[in-house]
Amino acid sequence: MFRLGCENRVCVQNEVLSGLTVALALVPEAIAFAFIAGVEPLVGLYAAFMVGLLAAIFGGRPGMISGATGAMAVVMVALVADHGVEYLFAAVVLTGILQILAGVFKLGKFIRIVPHPVMLGFVNGLAIVIFLAQMKSFQVDVNGVSEWMTGAPLLIFGGLIVLTMAIIHFLPKLTTAVPSSLAAIVVVSLLVIGLNIDTNTVGDLASIKGELPQFHIPLVPFDLETLKIIFPYAIILAAIGLIESLLTLTLIDEITNTRGRGNRECIGQGIANTATGFFGGMGGCAMIGQSMINVNSGGHQRLSGVSAALFLLAFILFASSLIEQIPMAALVGVMFIVVIGTFEWSSFRIFGKIPRHDAFVIVLVSGVTVASDLAIAVVVGVIVSALVFAWEHAKHINVTDYIDDKGSKVYELNGPLFFGSVKNFRELFAPENDPEDVIIEFKNSRVSDHSAIEAIDNLAERYIKAGKKLHLRHLSEECKQLLDKAGDLVEVNRLEDPSYHVADDKLA
Repeated sequence: MFRLGCENRVCVQNEVLSGLTVALALVPEAIAFAFIAGVEPLVGLYAAFMVGLLAAIFGGRPGMISGATGAMAVVMVALVADHGVEYLFAAVVLTGILQILAGVFKLGKFIRIVPHPVMLGFVNGLAIVIFLAQMKSFQVDVNGVSEWMTGAPLLIFGGLIVLTMAIIHFLPKLTTAVPSSLAAIVVVSLLVIGLNIDTNTVGDLASIKGELPQFHIPLVPFDLETLKIIFPYAIILAAIGLIESLLTLTLIDEITNTRGRGNRECIGQGIANTATGFFGGMGGCAMIGQSMINVNSGGHQRLSGVSAALFLLAFILFASSLIEQIPMAALVGVMFIVVIGTFEWSSFRIFGKIPRHDAFVIVLVSGVTVASDLAIAVVVGVIVSALVFAWEHAKHINVTDYIDDKGSKVYELNGPLFFGSVKNFRELFAPENDPEDVIIEFKNSRVSDHSAIEAIDNLAERYIKAGKKLHLRHLSEECKQLLDKAGDLVEVNRLEDPSYHVADDKLA
């Protein structure tokens, strides 16, 4: 569990330098998310350190970076405003416990139900969110009012961003000894300091100087009333954290052609958040932007995540004055490169080649991610995809009928029978026009849910009322148990009848 993944000096060097690059990019993000949540900057920085360190050690995806995130911060702000920061710490502890339970009960596997169009929409939407988040850096404070940069300050800021992006793009063509993002930050920072260029720096956001995080039991009453306050927030935070973490895990899996462990990631995130709540942090989850920086810089092992967290702690304790001099333009340039690399530009090319409903889901999930948050976007995308799937498969049910050698009319049912197809199923039969003896053959059909069982029962009742003899052949044992009206009409064929299971509350 505690192996950091490196067995030679070159690997260690790459991982540590990648971690340093990530740590530099984590600082302004953690401060910004703390402001969003309505807490002190150090609360965000402590979360970035604690969550980053513990998720890197215990999580299921080497190379993935975790920390304070905007998706969780927007949920926290109401709790902090209404009840104070101590209730936030208690909610973060409960969030972690819920996430550990999700891992123990192996709920991480449900990330597999997220369709690929939803993944594309998630990636594109998150790239847009990361881009829009950088726009705040183009604003300056004038007499307490934020205004957009104009004139020389804008030209200087934009020029430094372009220089940062150029170094990141072209340096790997010359050497890969140093992560290009780290080199860009260092070069632009030295240029700004050496030439005394007047531009926004990390220090303009807030001071990052602090002490070691201290163990701190949240100062809240340990009673049912407190649980009523924090439990709804903890549920939402746990869901958002796991959805974002597991989707980021899946994305990194695709990029690195490896496979992370979803259930272990749930447990790792839970351990990280539980501990963070006891050490004065705001909690967090996986961060796609920083994870992309890490992977692109060569950090594929746990050591990079551990290094990033330890470097961040070192910045807080010893190097705050130096880190505060880093120009925001350099960090914005790094994030712009992340945006370009994260956005699935191929989605434009495939729009005309994929079904229209898949294209709609991509756009929908991207839009909801930008307008609301990731968790809602993914849930909406999965629901829409499921409804489209049900609608499309509802059209596939049909029958082939013929008269057998005994003079009975046989209906061979083809296609899945479930809630979406029961209406079409009913319209396939006309008991009043059928002969005295009718057989419905289910060997090419699968009965999927209780709606299907009810439809079969209702059809059997129609044949009984019409005075016809009906035989239902090749139904599963479960179906036979659930049929009320047609119980005596089912032909039992132990050798040929299917053994699949039907999802139904009666049997539960």
